[in-house]
This record gives sequence, C-alpha cells and structure tokens, in this order.
Amino acid sequence: MYVCNCNGIREREVRAAIEAGATRPAEIFRARGCQAQCAKCVCEMRQMIQESREALAFAAE
Repeated sequence: MYVCNCNGIREREVRAAIEAGATRPAEIFRARGCQAQCAKCVCEMRQMIQESREALAFAAE
C-alpha cells in the first residue's frame, strides 16, 4: 500500500525507515531521497511513528 502517492513511498518503506531510526516524517523522506510534496501523508507517517514507539514501550515492560 502506498503511504505517499506523490513520491511513491510504500508502507513497508516507511516502516523500514522507522526501524532504521527515523523519528520524524522529514527523516523518512530523507531516507527515500525525496521531500514532501502535498504533505497529505505526513499525518499517517506520524501515526506510524507513534505506533512504533508504543510497541517498543510495551515490549520493554
């Protein structure tokens, strides 16, 4: 599934960037060698980052 249609960034690519340490959407774009165009995907990226943080916090308990 595409998260960013403007840059053709798929969900698995966003998750890979998050796993590699991206903590902000700008870092995800940088990891893919692009930048936000319309920015409609930024909210979804933030949500994915938050979910990842919550999963790590839950695993640490």
